[in-house]
Amino acid sequence: MSPDQPDLSPAARREPAPGPDHAQAESEHHAEQDRLFSRGSFLESSRIAGVLRAETTGGMLLIAGALVAIIWANTPWAEYYTAARDYVIGPESLHLDLSIGTWAADGLLAIFFFVVGLELKREFVAGDLRDPKRAALPIAAAVGGMIAPALIFVAWNLGSNGALEGWAIPTATDIAFAVAILAVISTHLPTGLRTFLLTLAVVDDLLAITIIAIFYTDELQPLFLALALVPIAVFGLLVQKRFRQVWLLVPLALVAWVLVHESGVHATVAGVLLGFTVPVLRKDGQDGPGLAEHLEHLVRPISAGIAVPVFAFFAAGVTVGGLSGLVESLKDPVALGILTGLVVGKTVGITGASWLFARFTKADLDDELSWVDVIGVSMLAGIGFTVSLLIGELAFGQGSERDEHVKVGVLLGSVTAALLATVVLRARNKVYKRVEEKETRDDDRDGIPDVYQTGDADPATPPA
Repeated sequence: MSPDQPDLSPAARREPAPGPDHAQAESEHHAEQDRLFSRGSFLESSRIAGVLRAETTGGMLLIAGALVAIIWANTPWAEYYTAARDYVIGPESLHLDLSIGTWAADGLLAIFFFVVGLELKREFVAGDLRDPKRAALPIAAAVGGMIAPALIFVAWNLGSNGALEGWAIPTATDIAFAVAILAVISTHLPTGLRTFLLTLAVVDDLLAITIIAIFYTDELQPLFLALALVPIAVFGLLVQKRFRQVWLLVPLALVAWVLVHESGVHATVAGVLLGFTVPVLRKDGQDGPGLAEHLEHLVRPISAGIAVPVFAFFAAGVTVGGLSGLVESLKDPVALGILTGLVVGKTVGITGASWLFARFTKADLDDELSWVDVIGVSMLAGIGFTVSLLIGELAFGQGSERDEHVKVGVLLGSVTAALLATVVLRARNKVYKRVEEKETRDDDRDGIPDVYQTGDADPATPPA
C-alpha cells in the first residue's frame, strides 16, 4: 500500500477502546452535525481536496490565458488578435462555419460542461447533495448568490435599451479562478469552508446551465433537439453498461453536440446532458471509483488545461484604450451592474442566505470560525469569470460594443472580488492554520486524521 493512501483494513478500522478520548471524539462528532460548515467524511474531504488541486492548476492557466489576451488586445498588434478570434472555419453546409472564438465558446466549453455534468451527478448520487440536510446550505447560498447580483444588475439597467438581456452575467462563480487565488495567497481554508465553496460552485453551475438553456435560446428547433436525444440515449446506454471505448463514445458525443447546436439551445448543454448519463457507482456494488470518476480523471485535465484557458484567451481580449477608455466603459450601466453585482451582490446574497439558514435551523459556526470567514468566501465566489463571459456573449453578441463593456465589468468585478477576498482571508490565515493542524493530526499514524475517527466501524465515515 502506498504511504499516501489511508489504511482502511479491518485492523485499522477497529473500534477504539472506550475512554476519555473516545468520549470527546463522540461529543465533537455530534457537535459537528449541528455546525453550519461541517467537514463531512474523510473520503469525501479527500475527494474534494483532489478536485481543488486540479482546479488550482487549471485556474493558473486560465489567468495566464486571460492576461495574454488582455495585453495583446491593448498593443499595436491588437488587430491580429481580433483577426484570429474572428477567423471563420468549419463546414458551411452543416451551419458550422463558426469563428475561432465561437468554436472556443460553443465547442471547447462543452468539454468543461461535460465535467460539470459528471460533478453534478457525483454530488447528487454520492456527494453532499444526496443528503438534504447537507445540501440545503450550499443550495440556499447559491440561490442567494444568484438572486442578489441579478437584482443589482436590473436596478442599474432599468430603462436601458436591451440591457436587461444581461441580467444573468454577474450570477456565476468561477471555481477554478477562485481556488487559483487561494493558492496564490497561500491561505489554508478549513475543510468545511472548502467543501462549502466547491458544493456552492457545483450548484451555481447547475443554475447557470438552466439559465443558459431557458433564457438564452433564441429560436428553438424541436426536431433537432429530439434528434439529439438519440445519440445521447445511445451514449447513456453504453456507459450504463460500463462501455469505455472512446472510439464510439467520442463520435456519439460529437453528433449530440452538433444536433444540440442546430436546435438553437446553446451547444454546451450537450456536455451537461452527456455527463448526467454516466453512472457514479460501481456495477459490482463495491467501494471505489465508478465510471463517472474515471471519466472525470480523464477529461478534467483537458478541460482545465486546454478548453477553459483557450476560451479565456479568446473571450477576455478587450481593448480598453487606456484610462479614458476604461472610464468610458464604466459609464455603461451594464458594466457597472456586472461590477457591483459580482462584488456586492455575491457577498450579500451568499452571506445573507447563510445567515438566514443559520438563524432558522439554529446551526452554529465552528468554534474557530466567524462570519468574517463566510464573508471572505462569499467575496471569493464573486469571481465570475468563465461563465460570466459566456453569458455576456450570448446576451449581447461576440465583438459588439456592449460585449466589450461586459468584459470590462467582468474583469474588474472578478479582480476586485479577488482582492477583497484576499484581504479578508489572509487576515484570518493564523486561525486557518490552527484548524488545519487539528484536521491533519494523525497521532496513531494510520493515514486517517484523528478528527475523522469517532469510534464507529469505519473511521472514514462518521457514524450516523
